[in-house]
Amino acid sequence: MVQIPETFSPSQGLLDDKIILVTGATGGFGKAISLACAGHGASVILLARNLRLTEALYDEIENAGYPKPAIYPMNLEGATEHDYQELAKNIDQEFGRLDGLIHCAAMLGTPTPFEHSDTETWYQVHQVNLHAAYLLTRSVISLLKQSKQASLVFITDDKKTAYWDAYTVSKQGVVAMAQLLAAEFEGSSLHVNWVNPGKTRTALQLSAFPAADNNLLPVPADHAKLFLYLMSDELEENGDSFTP
Repeated sequence: MVQIPETFSPSQGLLDDKIILVTGATGGFGKAISLACAGHGASVILLARNLRLTEALYDEIENAGYPKPAIYPMNLEGATEHDYQELAKNIDQEFGRLDGLIHCAAMLGTPTPFEHSDTETWYQVHQVNLHAAYLLTRSVISLLKQSKQASLVFITDDKKTAYWDAYTVSKQGVVAMAQLLAAEFEGSSLHVNWVNPGKTRTALQLSAFPAADNNLLPVPADHAKLFLYLMSDELEENGDSFTP
């Protein structure tokens, strides 16, 4: 695993004029990353399913004096290929390019022994964690290629924990997809990397391990510097797994 350079110090205008799309923008990582990117000059496209929470985040960013964000409500569980194509068309019409895409949206599912696992849950979790990431990335690849330096980032989880079959398998699929994309775009202006943040105090962590001492864990904002590096022009790596 790779860590960001010790010398990296994000300046206030680090991401000036960059257009960055964040999925799961109102979740733990999504919100922290959206605020950090906006705070360093990026125009952030907030993609999330809960419109009320997305509008609240929009107001928080705007009230802080950061660049005006954009809202794109979408429920990844039910989104179709056409929905992603429409999203790409709207981004193209409004911005003409995309400089960064960070996949934060995730679904945990329910812990069960594999032989008793629920097929509906399996499909739902894979739809959000893997299929949505595939469909969205595929739809906006051409927009990322319009950027002088674009960055595509996936949040992964390398823990192969018993009883979390759908979540574990879908996340391993995300890593495989990221590795494939990194190989295909090696030497180009598009950098593809993934982040394994480890245990972090998010809703997914609290849901999966409610009895753990989660108050001792870092919060998503503690990892914001890593994502700022991955979205910046200082990024040189491609095809690497980053850890805070």
